[in-house]
Amino acid sequence: MASMASLLLKTPNPSHPFPKSHKTHLQFNPKFSIPLLSDKKKKRNSIRISCCLIEPDGGKLIELVVPEPQRDEKRREAMSVPRIKLSRIDIQWLHVLSEGWASPLRGFMRESEFLQTLHFNSLRLDDGSVVNMSVPIVLAIDDGQKQRIGESRKVGLMDSHDNPVAILSNIEIYKHNKEERIARTWGTTAPGLPYVDEAIKNAGNWLIGGDLAVIEPIKYNDGLDQYRLSPAELREEFTRRNADAVFAFQLRNPVHNGHALLMTDTRRCLLEMGYKNPVLLLHPLGGYTKADDVPLSWRMKQHEKVLEEGVLNPETTVVAIFPSPMHYAGPTEVQWHAKSRINAGANFYIVGRDPAGMSHPVEKRDLYDADHGKKVLSMAPGLERLNILPFKVAAYDKKQMKMAFYDPSRPQDFLFISGTKMRSLAKNRENPPDGFMCPGGWKVLVEYYDRLVPSEKEKFREAIPV
Repeated sequence: MASMASLLLKTPNPSHPFPKSHKTHLQFNPKFSIPLLSDKKKKRNSIRISCCLIEPDGGKLIELVVPEPQRDEKRREAMSVPRIKLSRIDIQWLHVLSEGWASPLRGFMRESEFLQTLHFNSLRLDDGSVVNMSVPIVLAIDDGQKQRIGESRKVGLMDSHDNPVAILSNIEIYKHNKEERIARTWGTTAPGLPYVDEAIKNAGNWLIGGDLAVIEPIKYNDGLDQYRLSPAELREEFTRRNADAVFAFQLRNPVHNGHALLMTDTRRCLLEMGYKNPVLLLHPLGGYTKADDVPLSWRMKQHEKVLEEGVLNPETTVVAIFPSPMHYAGPTEVQWHAKSRINAGANFYIVGRDPAGMSHPVEKRDLYDADHGKKVLSMAPGLERLNILPFKVAAYDKKQMKMAFYDPSRPQDFLFISGTKMRSLAKNRENPPDGFMCPGGWKVLVEYYDRLVPSEKEKFREAIPV
């Protein structure tokens, strides 16, 4: 992956220094939508473009990794108090919290934060302001662990090898009402929800919250850690590139030319608005995903080819891994995806059709309305500062032999290639139409499915932190 790293770091020298202070990012309606740019010329004179990154939620990025001189002391302290072993997904949430993706959270949620998240999809801060928080970030324990903790006010958090990774202080233990959590997060308690089966169904009946001190940065040692840039590191990179706008695009699938068209068209629109150097944050999800999704390592190989073959411009694109696990909770979860990118410095967020959605686990239909994600983002509490860019539908234009924005006046000319169809073609070593995906990227996808053929039951697992 070294070739991809070199591509990502190739940027022109900035023509002027980037302001050090963080101020409000725009002076116009924060719910501006890219597809509605017919009157952009009229707006242009009234828009004041700011070249400062958007402030993190709560005004300050919360980073929870302790300074290096204190780490040995914290390791000893973690071994001297009651200890909890973390699951793979627990570690991923620890990673999220440690770097400030969930700012202003300072640890796993206490009960008041948990209830606000479930019932309001937001948190009210001490100053009365509201920040978005739509998915619970909690740590479950069982009856035996609760008993062992007893009256202790802190616990040590251990990885799968019993190495101390963090201390949770000023703890609060409260009831884990799984049914309420599932119903309010997913809008259903139907069996077969992937995250529920993986992380909630067999979890303990109690939740423990408190203040985190993470002993050292979370690493996975899988050859991809150089792409796991923290919000602070991303802000530094955007500053170095002299970005005056950052637009984020999350995906958990390979990038095809329709995705690329959307991203390049968004940059074109931002330039027409008056921005001088909009930078794309291409931000694949790197935590837990369901078994039939393409694993992270293969997605990153495919993204490498997209940059190498010039489908996206490496000088105006930052590729990084977002460490969050995936809930597949539709309009509820997409708020988390948008909110977390504010903390990384993005002031524009591209939202697609049925974001964070999935098929209903029992019935033959989508679990969520395909349009509800973008509608919810346009009015979600705590996201008023973020500009939501609804996905423009792209499909394969048979006349032009390339991916293009759908033209409803000639529907017979367009071919929609679903993710299911794309996977089926790759599994059968069939080529998609020319212009659907760059050749190198398609070759990576075919190679992945080739490796699945010997044993359909074999599951490619994401790396576990060590």
